[in-house]
Amino acid sequence: MSPFFHRQHLAAAAQMLGSAVVIAGFLTSAPARGSERDSGAEPTAAHAEAPRKSSRKAESEGKAKAVSDAPSKAESRASPTEAKGGKPPAGDSLEAIRDRLAARLGAATVPPAPAPNVVKVVSQTTTTRSAATTTATGAATLVANASPGTKPSAFVPGRVIGASPAHTARLDSLQQQAAISMAGLEGLHWSYDGKAGPAAWGNLKPEFATCSSGARQSPIDITDGIKVELDPVQFDYRPSGFRVIDNGHTVQVNVAPGNTIEVTGKRYELVQFHFHRPSEERINGKPFDMVAHLVHRNVEGKLAVVAVLLERGSAQSVVQTVWNNLPLEKGDEVTAKGALDLSALLPTDRRYYTYMGSLTTPPCSEGVLWMVMKSPVQISPEQLAIFSRLYPMNARPIQALSGRLIKESN
Repeated sequence: MSPFFHRQHLAAAAQMLGSAVVIAGFLTSAPARGSERDSGAEPTAAHAEAPRKSSRKAESEGKAKAVSDAPSKAESRASPTEAKGGKPPAGDSLEAIRDRLAARLGAATVPPAPAPNVVKVVSQTTTTRSAATTTATGAATLVANASPGTKPSAFVPGRVIGASPAHTARLDSLQQQAAISMAGLEGLHWSYDGKAGPAAWGNLKPEFATCSSGARQSPIDITDGIKVELDPVQFDYRPSGFRVIDNGHTVQVNVAPGNTIEVTGKRYELVQFHFHRPSEERINGKPFDMVAHLVHRNVEGKLAVVAVLLERGSAQSVVQTVWNNLPLEKGDEVTAKGALDLSALLPTDRRYYTYMGSLTTPPCSEGVLWMVMKSPVQISPEQLAIFSRLYPMNARPIQALSGRLIKESN
C-alpha cells in the first residue's frame, strides 16, 4: 500500500475513534441511575424525598460533564481536530501524528523511502564481507572487511535489494569476473604462461598490483620517437668478477661493483644483467631474437636499464662466457673464475631510444629510465639455441604507451 492511501486509512480510523469516544462519554455520564433500575434495588427514603427538579438538574449537569470530558479522553489516541483534518497541535509534525496513530491502531508503519539510485548489496560469500552500498552509476564497488593478511576468496553472486534488472546483471558480471581472476591463484608463483602468466601478475600479490594498474609499464613498441640530439650515455665498464644464476625465470649475471654509466648528469652503477627471448621491446613493430637488459641503480635507488637487442648472426664473446658458467640446477649460483668485460656486449653505434617505464617482471615498479640501443648485436644460432632450451619464451607482452614521450638519437 502506498504512503498516501495508508494515511487516508489512518485519518478515517482516527475520525471513527474520536466519534466513539464522544458517544462513550454520553453513555457513561449517569451510570448510577441506570444501575439502580436494572438491579431492581429499592429506592431509599432520601431518594423518594428528593425534589424532581433537583434530579433533572443533576442529570443535565452529568451529561454536560461527559461531553466536556470526551475530548480529554480521546487525546491519548488522537485529537478530533487531527482526525477531521484540522491543524495538528503545535510542535507535532504530520509524521509524528501518523506514527502515534499507527501505533495505537496496530497498523504497520511505512519504512522510509531509500535514497535515490542506491541499492544495498548483501554478499553471500563465506569470507567476512560486509554489506556494501553500491551506487547505480554503471559500476559496482564491493567493500570487503576481510581480516589483515586474509586473501579474498571467489565472489558468489550477491542478493540485490531494490536494483533494476540492468544493474543486477552488471553486478553479477563484475562478481563473476572477480571470481575468475582470483580462482586458483593463491600460492602460485608468477610465470610467463598459464594461470600465473602476465595477465594475472597483478592479482598474485598485493605488491604486484602495479603490473595491472600501472600507466607506465614496460616493454613497449617503440614508434614515433622524437629525433633530438640526446646526450650520449657515458659507459665506464671494466673487466669484473661475476656470478651466474638460473633464477627460474632467466639466466642472470650478478656483476662486481665498479661498472657505471652516466646519463642526464646522473651516475648509475651496474648491478646485474639478464636475458629475454624473444626481445621484449619492439622497434616499429619488429621483435628481435633476444635482448640483454643491463640494470643500473643510483645512490637514490632509482633504476636505469640499458637494453641491447640481439639478433641471429655471428657468435658473441660475452654471451659465450656466460653460457660457459651456467649452473646445473635452477637456483644455484656459479662464481666464475675469470673476469667479464661488458664493453664487448655493447654495439659500436651507441645511439639509443629513451622513455620512462617500469620493470618488465613483478612487482613491475615504475619510474625506470629506459635506454634501448638502436643497433642490435649479433648472437650465433648455437648460442641462441642454448638459451632456448632453458627458456623458449620469457618475454612480457607489449604494454600500452599511454601517451608517453619517446625520444631517439639523431
